[in-house]
Amino acid sequence: MNILDKISEYHGQLSKSEKKVAETILANPQNAIHSSIATLARQANVSEPTVNRFCRRLDTKGFPDFKLHLAQSLANGTPYVSRHVDENDGPEEYTKKIFESTMASLDVARQSVDVVTVNRVVDLLTQAKKISFFGLGASASVAHDALNKFFRFNVPVVYFDDILMQRMSCMNCDEGDVVVLISHTGRTKSLVEIAQIARHNGATVVGMTAKDSPLAKECSMVLALEVPEDTDMYMPMASRIAQMVMIDILATGFTLRRGPRFRENLKRVKETLRGSRFDK
Repeated sequence: MNILDKISEYHGQLSKSEKKVAETILANPQNAIHSSIATLARQANVSEPTVNRFCRRLDTKGFPDFKLHLAQSLANGTPYVSRHVDENDGPEEYTKKIFESTMASLDVARQSVDVVTVNRVVDLLTQAKKISFFGLGASASVAHDALNKFFRFNVPVVYFDDILMQRMSCMNCDEGDVVVLISHTGRTKSLVEIAQIARHNGATVVGMTAKDSPLAKECSMVLALEVPEDTDMYMPMASRIAQMVMIDILATGFTLRRGPRFRENLKRVKETLRGSRFDK
């Protein structure tokens, strides 16, 4: 059930303090997604344990899990268009809604990131003999963006959006190679097979995908991103943006880990491009 509908249905069963939390959330669901538990408790004039008790009353595990369900509820809108966009929305309304829902989704994704895993993946990338970025469909554009980022880092980087080329590339993998597979759902059969081939040939496979998905189970390491987006019903937008942010995080970590001398080389690469642009 939509969590907003659930709040309305359970309203009569809530305590006086819990009703204050419910009314604060219903008055501005977008604000609740961006709020900390302390902020929401202050706005509702209740204690933080009351907010947690309210969240568990709605069968969620706590406040972070409740915010994820709330963001998913706000995604219910016009099928195949975008998040919580109504049929009669004009340009002003749907522009505002898409920006706000995307920012809310990124906030949920940010809270789901395991920085320990990020650090371990950066370690793998900085030590890799070769890095491959593969994705299909909407995730292919993210893999291509990763190529553009890591191509400048003086390490062999491979990108293909053709499944046959991906398979052949993984057949040639070896120990020390890192294959990054990008899939929001983690249910694409071809990418699961790619992960199996790469690991069989000695590569370390990193999945940027949903936790506990079929793809995640075949990966050596998983960068899980909780993004409230149903790609079976909607054109994937927020998930792709969250994936590209993660690529930026990995590229930044790679640059910092390599040290000042490496960054000086990046500066020289940037300077060689100066002549290709008009002056400001």
